[in-house]
Parts: sequence; structure tokens; C-alpha cells
Amino acid sequence: MRPQEIIAKKRDGEILTRGEINSFVRGITDGTWADYQTAALVMAMFINELSADEQNALTEAMLDSGERLDFSDIAQPKADKHSTGGVGDKTSLIIAPLVAACGVSVPMISGRGLGHTGGTLDKLESIKGYNVNLSTAEFKRIIKECGFAMSGQTAEIAPADKKIYALRDATATVESIPLIVASIMSKKLAENLDALVLDVKTGSGAFMPELSGAKKLAEALCRTGNAFGVKTEAVISDMNQPLGKYVGNALEVYECVKILRGEIDEKMQPTLELSIELAARMLVLCGVAETISDSKSQISNAFGSGAALEKFRQNIELQNGDAKVCDKPESLFDENLIQIEIKAEKTGFVAEINASAIGECVSKIGGGRIKVSDKIDFAVGYECAVKLGDEVKLGETLGVILCRNAAQADSIYEKLANAYKIEDEKSKREFDLIKEIINIKSQFKQAEQAEQN
Repeated sequence: MRPQEIIAKKRDGEILTRGEINSFVRGITDGTWADYQTAALVMAMFINELSADEQNALTEAMLDSGERLDFSDIAQPKADKHSTGGVGDKTSLIIAPLVAACGVSVPMISGRGLGHTGGTLDKLESIKGYNVNLSTAEFKRIIKECGFAMSGQTAEIAPADKKIYALRDATATVESIPLIVASIMSKKLAENLDALVLDVKTGSGAFMPELSGAKKLAEALCRTGNAFGVKTEAVISDMNQPLGKYVGNALEVYECVKILRGEIDEKMQPTLELSIELAARMLVLCGVAETISDSKSQISNAFGSGAALEKFRQNIELQNGDAKVCDKPESLFDENLIQIEIKAEKTGFVAEINASAIGECVSKIGGGRIKVSDKIDFAVGYECAVKLGDEVKLGETLGVILCRNAAQADSIYEKLANAYKIEDEKSKREFDLIKEIINIKSQFKQAEQAEQN
């Protein structure tokens, strides 16, 4: 079937067959579909949506457009975690060594930051010498040696996704749940995992700000993962404020190392809490723990014994990084930075924090990318001095900008100050970091039991 016929069929709201979807993805990969034809079909998919069968067919076709990693010679169960992206979202750097220390291999293929959200690869590259550009052979060797490896997507993994995503970004069709699912899952399924845990963000700093949208995305991701034989669960977590204490690449690595060392202050606690929740679910899905309680007990031992920190040290060395950060995390700081405090303009309680505004400010001073081609200043960032519900007095510090010069600070000061809303009375609304757990399998079982009753 010609591209024009497939485009017209979806334009008119009809359901595409698996063969038509395969033809579309094959055409992207071999270049027989022009970019304008791909963009036209993607727009039709965006407007008319995809059925569950179409979504799975697209995921499988994108998966089959490249190679699947073969970990059959690794005896341990394999699991990964994926986040939909947030501000200060650094849990991968804790979860990977933690889960590896508990006997599960973690082949973690990660991405770079864009816009107000950070990327795991950028954080890792703030460690001097750390190599995230691994060949498949290097990736497997490191997993075998220390239990986990962290690398970028190679050109061989789901190449159709790269082309489709570039056009989605250019044509304002990113916010489509079926297309998001196909993009995420085609890459994750290429890892040949036993289990996958998803951290789906909701709130002011999230891709899906509304809880209803985040829940819909989480359910779609879980259905697709389980349909392909990967035990999949999702945690919906709140991104109405930056996660943890720091935003910025080297600063976030510093926070993670401090947590792995057991040197945790109050502002770092949410990072630890979410990391433990996600890691615990990975262990249960892989069968190395029977219950979440048992899993958290194993995790506690991995922290307390120093095993998780040693896994991180070993991984840094294997990926050519400077492992002294594990002994001296302060070495991640750049002494040439200046610090500018954001001051409270009134006395009261912190009622709102615009997390995306904070992420955008860090990007503006070089800590992230506005365009894919932008260079990163790994050192700059922001320290979050207060959290939602905290009481502050006039003139107290809300946060601290760590930047190169006063001009940088001046360019973002007002936006950062306006990111905080301070009310006279404390809100009665509780801030729940973990909003909901999505387990499609258990939902199906409940539905079956209800029918039988």
C-alpha cells in the first residue's frame, strides 16, 4: 500500500492493520517514506489516536526496526526503571547500584535532558571521565562485572523512534499517549528485561501536569509492557516541587553520593523515599523478594553495609570515571561558582512551587538544554532551601543559585522568586510524594473476581 493510502486511512479515523503499520515503520527506517509523509501520518495518529492493537503494533514495529540486546548469558534477573522526566529527578543514580547490590542486573539505557527536565546521561558526565557511549559488548561486560551499566541509546536500538520523535517535536505532536508509549517501550523492550518499573510524574514540573493524564499514561505503559511479557508496574509521583535538595547535574550527583554514603539531610529525604519505592518494586517483580516489606529490608541492608555505594564506585571505574567522588563528593563542586540567595518577600507558608520554572532557570544559565545542540555547564544549578508547607519569614532564603556570574543570576532571579507562592495560612492539603501505584495485572484480577462473584 502506498504511503498516501495509509495516511488517508488514518486521516479518516480508520484502524490501521499491523501490516500497514509495519510498512510505515519500515519506510521510515529505509528512507522510502519522506519526512513530510511521516509527519502527516503522525499528525493523523495524534488527532484520531490509536487503538490498543495499533499502539502495540507500532511499538513492536519500532522495536523490530533495530536490534534487541541479548542478555541470555547473564543468569541474574534483569530489570530497569524509566522516568517520564522531572526537575531534580536523580533516582536512577541510586536505584541502579542499589538494585544491583540486591542481586538484580540493571541494563539502564538513559537519555539526555531537554527543556526543564534533566537527563541521566548529563548527570553522569559531570563525573570526570565517565563514558556513557558504550558499545553493546562494553555494555554487557560492565553489567556482568558490577551488576549494572548506564549508557545512551545506540543507533541500532529502535532507530525508527529517533526519526519519529524528531518529527513529533517539530510538529507539536509530542503529547500523544499512544506515541509516547511506543517511543518509551520500543527502547525498553529492546533491553530484553524481566521487569520494568515506571516513574510517571504529575504536577507543575511534569510532562503530564494533571493526575488523570499521568494515570492514563501509566496504565497504557503497563498494559503494553505486560502484553510483551515484561512484568511492568508504574508509580505516579508528585512533581509539584523539585525532587530532593538540588537541581543541576553535578549537584544532583553529589546528592546521590551523599545518600549512598548515608549522609542524608532532611531536604534529600524525598529522593531517598522515591528511590526505595521504585527499587523495592523492581526486586519484587524479579522474584528476589516476595513482598515490598521484604524488598525494603534487603534495600536497607544494601545501604547500611555500604554495598550499594561500592557498586556505584565499581561502575564509575568500569565506565572510566573518577571514582574519588564516592570518597569525596565535594570534589564535584566548582569553586569558581558564585552563590546568590533567593529571599522570601513575605512571612508565611510555602503554598506553591513552580518546579518547571526552576528547571527552566537552571537550563537558562547552562545547566540544561533549550535546543538539542546546546552545550551543558555541568557545575551550575540550584539548591532548594524550602519545600511545600514550610514556614518562612520575610528575608529568609528560599533557594540558592549556583552560577558563573552576577549577570546569570540577574537573568533568572525574578522568575525564581515568582516560582514560590507564600500564603498567610498553612494549606490543609497534604503533599504526597507517591500518588498512586499502577499494577494492571492486579486490576485485571480484581475485575475477574468481580465477574465471578
